Amino acid sequence: MPAATTLCSTLTRPCFAPRRQGLALVGGLLLAAGASAETIVDRVESEAATFSIERVASGLQRPWAVALLPDGRYLVSERAGRLKLIEASGRDVSVLEGLPEVSGHGQGGLLDVVLHPAFGDGEHDWIYFTWSKPDGGNTRTALSRVRFEGEALGDAELLFEQDRASGPGRHYGSRLAWLGDGTLLMSVGDRGSNPGRAQDGGDHAGSTLRLTETGEAPNDNPFAGEPGTLDEIYSLGNRNIQGMVVRDNGEAWVSEHGPLTGDELNLIEAGHNYGWPEVTLGNDYATNEPIGATSLPGMTDPAHDFQGRFAPSGLAEVSGERFPAWQGNLLAGGLASEQLMRFVIDEGRVMAHERLLQGELGRIRDVRQGGNGDIYLLTDADEGALYRLSPVE
Repeated sequence: MPAATTLCSTLTRPCFAPRRQGLALVGGLLLAAGASAETIVDRVESEAATFSIERVASGLQRPWAVALLPDGRYLVSERAGRLKLIEASGRDVSVLEGLPEVSGHGQGGLLDVVLHPAFGDGEHDWIYFTWSKPDGGNTRTALSRVRFEGEALGDAELLFEQDRASGPGRHYGSRLAWLGDGTLLMSVGDRGSNPGRAQDGGDHAGSTLRLTETGEAPNDNPFAGEPGTLDEIYSLGNRNIQGMVVRDNGEAWVSEHGPLTGDELNLIEAGHNYGWPEVTLGNDYATNEPIGATSLPGMTDPAHDFQGRFAPSGLAEVSGERFPAWQGNLLAGGLASEQLMRFVIDEGRVMAHERLLQGELGRIRDVRQGGNGDIYLLTDADEGALYRLSPVE
């Protein structure tokens, strides 16, 4: 695979100084005024596009995911178990009651939230969400759905839970993305304590799953009916996927946490094994020594190795006419790195990448594109916020 070209691999101080000055000056005024949906950075110049950053809503407590409703409102999940409905203006926020009790220990809680592909027709007004389901002193990554009734929720339905409960707190994975055939991809992390579970086809941990809209395994899944491998499994050897998107061309891409370094961007293909923990470019936390091999026959190498500690979360494809120069590109958020990265993809390969943001907003937990083409970023903090990127001339 040819190496990707770095469009802006080391942004210079002049490249970032105007952004930071704008954030400090205008952002400080916003905090004093308590306003919403106000511009905090009026101009960010990248290699292919120039954009502004607005803060749409603030005061969110450890938010994990945002779903954009057709009428312009937003649904935001908070790890403590709250699903918030935010009006289009960003000023009015309410909590929707009726979700199950989550295990909020460590990385657990209320996690991803997506809409049914036909949401808005009345019949399919379903909100799908993942969560850490308590099971005695243990937890499972679970999938549920609930009908949205305009200003309230109906009764939540449990659709799927991973086969094996384990200690709470780590590596739930938990991103969701719809495939073009109406099936749903779901990531399940390796759950942390025993990484080898990701190589066990009889264990949902460390995999992506492909499910029907009601939580069953489709008959044409790659391992359906195969002894020793669970029918729901779509791919194996995934450590902890926290970014997932299905591109307009049908390709499923994920961003995945490695251990100490070794974070990955992967093209997910049916039946493939992505290596963890036998293959990884990351190191052991305690010794900083390499873990396993860098590549092995029968296992799929990453499409991109994030350098350093990127800590990926949130992944979106740019489509439509709002950002024409970014058409078909992927945008990946970073937690510890506080970065937003842009990737140029061609025929399943990463051809180039550019760092768009670093440190301006904080830990980026989720990345989505809205119906009008604007880009939305959700920051992970005790006082998290929802931001909007819009093109400027």
